[in-house]
Amino acid sequence: MKLHTPTQRRHAASFFAIALLGATVFASCQETLEQRAERTMREYTQKNCPQQMGETIVMDSCRFETATHTMHYFYRFMGAMDNDSTLDADYMRQLLKDALRNETSTRTFKEAGYTFTYTYRSASQPDKVLFEATFPKEEYQ
Repeated sequence: MKLHTPTQRRHAASFFAIALLGATVFASCQETLEQRAERTMREYTQKNCPQQMGETIVMDSCRFETATHTMHYFYRFMGAMDNDSTLDADYMRQLLKDALRNETSTRTFKEAGYTFTYTYRSASQPDKVLFEATFPKEEYQ
């Protein structure tokens, strides 16, 4: 198609400039699934943590670990649960696995095969991990 008049040439140049700008803006708005996971976990922590989950559990934070594609959740046991001897690790692991399987908000990350880790620390001794469970995709799919 020949552009015969200066007006036609200006319109064509404007069209291509707008198309190029649109393509640039669209590309910059795209984020990888890893970036989305990191942003989602960071924003959730900033807006909701610490969050009381019941009388004896507080969710302290969550983060995405890029190197291992792990969604990592950090909790704190308080009161009666702040004790190694009261924990039934097998029962807790099964509860977490069932909850993960039924959770719909993480579906995209589960479909991508991400790993999920849950760490529960002592409120009275914060450096002490009372329970930890990791679920690779083979365990929750």
